[in-house]
Amino acid sequence: MSQSPSALGAWHRPMVARLAGEENRTATALELFFDLCFVTAVAQASGAFEHELAEGHVGDGVLGYAMVFFAIWWAWMNFTWFASAYDTDDVPYRLLTLVQITGALILAAGAADALSHEDFTVITWGYVVMRLAMATQWLRAARSDPERRRSCLRYAAGILIVQVGWVARLALPEDWGLPLFAVLVLAEIAVPVWAESPAKTTWHPHHIAERYGLFTLIVLGETITAATAAVRTALDGETALGDIATLVVGGVLTVFALWWLYFAQNAPQRLTGFRAAILWGYGHYAVFASAAAVGAGLAVNVAHAGGHGHLSDRAAAAAFSIPVAVFITLVWLLHHRAEELRSRNDLIHPVAVLAVLATTFLPVPVLVTGILTAALVAATLVVAARPGGGADTVEAGAA
Repeated sequence: MSQSPSALGAWHRPMVARLAGEENRTATALELFFDLCFVTAVAQASGAFEHELAEGHVGDGVLGYAMVFFAIWWAWMNFTWFASAYDTDDVPYRLLTLVQITGALILAAGAADALSHEDFTVITWGYVVMRLAMATQWLRAARSDPERRRSCLRYAAGILIVQVGWVARLALPEDWGLPLFAVLVLAEIAVPVWAESPAKTTWHPHHIAERYGLFTLIVLGETITAATAAVRTALDGETALGDIATLVVGGVLTVFALWWLYFAQNAPQRLTGFRAAILWGYGHYAVFASAAAVGAGLAVNVAHAGGHGHLSDRAAAAAFSIPVAVFITLVWLLHHRAEELRSRNDLIHPVAVLAVLATTFLPVPVLVTGILTAALVAATLVVAARPGGGADTVEAGAA
């Protein structure tokens, strides 16, 4: 089957900045492929996290998961914002993106060792592969975009310097690992703030919102997949259907409600400037991580119902209720204006979060969580239907 030159990708195009107000700016096939490959790393991290929780290694599991997920999220986020401003879709751009995907697959292969044995060697090298490809993209942009050359060079320099730190971390004593990780994380998240000072890159609000929404979709989809696999395993192990029926119903209700809550807003309207974009973009670390953790928590509860694992009833319940509460809280904070947070109409969100956390102490926590999150969706629709209740939610609900 023959392809047109545009479908194959041009050999080389100048990497000039795209217009922030460009019409019909949507995710490309390469970006969708990028997301699907990255969700492999998310699945590996979530699966390893589930195993650590089931074995009773709660503290180490949470810390390791947070560290591994940072590497996944940060590499994904940097590519997403870069592509929003400089997607040329030529051959070098495509090849460098495929290198980043390869790095994500290497990272995914090392997720289990990182969480189980605190061995970050494979993950570090996979991360470095992704970041070196990203630095190369910024150097290409610096060459073709004189107006933002200083910003592009700052991005490239910042990325390269921090990668030296990540590699050096592998050779340092184990006691230095966690403090140096924290320092390098701070350095990573400081690079965009420093790099954007000379001139702001031309990211597209609608494109960014769509990209974040698509990644949220596939992470929630991975949660459903993980839960389905756990249920299948439980049934193969002759666990009574009645023992997991409440988990299935509660889990499905919860994921459906989390999807509804996330998309019941108009994200592009929040991306009004650089400061808002930084808060919104960085805040999604906890949104994505908690969404993936919901699947791990549900799988832990299915295993617990079958008599597997080393967690108490309360600890197993918390493995599900806490990430659900974190997701609701972050979506509420990120997708509302300050004046909306002070509105009495919006008290339903913090009340719902407290109620979800309280399910940890109930006999059927997953089912009750599902009912509560569904009730939260219904309550937001009722509030939005009132005069001045929230146009964003009405629009999303009507859609």
